[in-house]
Amino acid sequence: MILQAMRAEFEHEVNSTRKLLEAVPEKDINYRPSPISWTMGELAQHIATIYYWYVGTLTLEVYDLAEDRLERGDPADIQATLELFEKNVELARKSLLGITEEDLQKEWTMKSGERIIMGPMPRGIVARGFLFNHLYHHRGEMIVYLRATGNKVPGLYGPTYETNPTRKRE
Repeated sequence: MILQAMRAEFEHEVNSTRKLLEAVPEKDINYRPSPISWTMGELAQHIATIYYWYVGTLTLEVYDLAEDRLERGDPADIQATLELFEKNVELARKSLLGITEEDLQKEWTMKSGERIIMGPMPRGIVARGFLFNHLYHHRGEMIVYLRATGNKVPGLYGPTYETNPTRKRE
């Protein structure tokens, strides 16, 4: 039951993430709201990369970032990031379809070499926090970047101010 809901949420949110990434304009790809922030392109690439992490999270008991190499391309190339996103979504979907409810209860750990980064904890909790919620957090950041640069924000859960400017703010 939980897994069925996660799969449905995944599919719905993939479409929302795609709309958001497609809204990233090349003219503002190097926008950075502060010296310690990512550029808009780096943030978009990070969002696309989160989908890659589904594989290590859902198929391995111990995910070692030090052993995992993902070719991301140039973060200033939004088309390359969109291609990375689509490729990673397919990998994520395959991983999500390949697990069971019981797999969500299994212990999972993330490390980088010998350093433990996360876990051990049940894989289902990791999927919610590290994959789903992490993605939503960074999508919210991207919405701020888009608005700060005067770009339109696509509706992810209904119309936005930009798509319905006559609507009063509440």
